[in-house]
Amino acid sequence: MAFAVPAIGSTLFSRFFRPFSTSSPFLSLTSESASRNMSGNTQQATLAAGCFWGVEHLFRKHFGNGKGLLDAKVGYSGGSTASPSYRAVCAGDTGHAEAVQLTFDPSIVSYRSLLEFFYRMHDPTTKNRQGPDVGTQYRSVVFTHGDEQEQTAKTVSEKVGEEWYKQPLSTEIVPAGQWWDAEEYHQLYLNKNPAGYECPAHFVRNFPPLSA
Repeated sequence: MAFAVPAIGSTLFSRFFRPFSTSSPFLSLTSESASRNMSGNTQQATLAAGCFWGVEHLFRKHFGNGKGLLDAKVGYSGGSTASPSYRAVCAGDTGHAEAVQLTFDPSIVSYRSLLEFFYRMHDPTTKNRQGPDVGTQYRSVVFTHGDEQEQTAKTVSEKVGEEWYKQPLSTEIVPAGQWWDAEEYHQLYLNKNPAGYECPAHFVRNFPPLSA
């Protein structure tokens, strides 16, 4: 997904020109099925951790099927351009990050648990980069919804830097602004295209539990 010249011959080419399938053997947690299961007690978490295909896929895998995640969308956040397109975001001209917006039931999974998983499944120490994907659109960001999320994000981030990575994090913690859904073919991309590109920096790291 990076729009860097050195990647055109391999990773970038495959991501821009891969035929997009519209069928899927597994489409759990679609918006339709999620809406039937949502109660009035739901919250949102908006996170950016590099290529949004893999981020969405891992959150669905670990928190779907009754484990608290009700819906997940990929899109763009943190920029200044209205209605950004995928190509414009990849070119680095819009200021947006590729992001995931999660709708979850806090009675089943806590916001803190989602944040801890966020820090396990990507590298928060590399500024504007995840694996071979380089650019501000791949920056690590927690977009907070309200003061409580902001305080939780700051607390968890500090502990993660000290106890897990042993160095300062590059992750930004900023209030959530305008959200833009990505184009439809990006939604559930890796379910529709199991052989599609997945950033090698996206895997669940084995860390001990954080301190309380």
